[in-house]
Amino acid sequence: MPEKYFLASARFVSKKNLPALIRAYARYRKLTGNRDDGQRTTDNGPWDLVLLGDGPLKADICRLISDFRLHGHVHLRGFIQYRDLPTYYALADVFVHASTTEQWGLVVNEAMATGLPVIVSNRCGCVPDLVAEGKNGFTFNPESVENLGKLMIDVSRLSDRRLEEMRAESLRIVAGFTPTHFAIAAQRAIDVAKAAPTCRATLFSSLLLKALIHR
Repeated sequence: MPEKYFLASARFVSKKNLPALIRAYARYRKLTGNRDDGQRTTDNGPWDLVLLGDGPLKADICRLISDFRLHGHVHLRGFIQYRDLPTYYALADVFVHASTTEQWGLVVNEAMATGLPVIVSNRCGCVPDLVAEGKNGFTFNPESVENLGKLMIDVSRLSDRRLEEMRAESLRIVAGFTPTHFAIAAQRAIDVAKAAPTCRATLFSSLLLKALIHR
């Protein structure tokens, strides 16, 4: 495994926006290590990118990696069994989730449960509950490669102490998402549905989702 790396875990499908992540990472590698004044930093160089997952767009992802000459820096680990995921999370430095649309984004919970700072698309439903801007992570417009690339640069330049503070904040925030809270929220959703028996299934689904994510 690389010494320092961004981690992403997703199916290789369109909505996960992995081509944009690859492009942003290429931009990050091109620009990292250079300050606004043109002087190089004294850090150990750019971080690598580890991608977990598989899917129909794998060939496109491989082609992009080749086009940007990122072999040796972007590591495709394939589909990882759930029991083996903690190792990748534990060794990572920052988790990135770039989806263009996501009802929630459970992988963000998983990353935060291992104490990772996060960079998450603002199209993910989990953002209001899980991402405290500048405290445990950052959000971005998934249509902006420049925005994501700059965030990757900024986060990789944070001090070890600052990253530790962000890790602690991720752990603090995600600690509130327990089975007990889930059960309470589910019961709340059932009570709401019973009080409005004529609501359509789509409305019930919306009420259920809101109840589940707002503990």
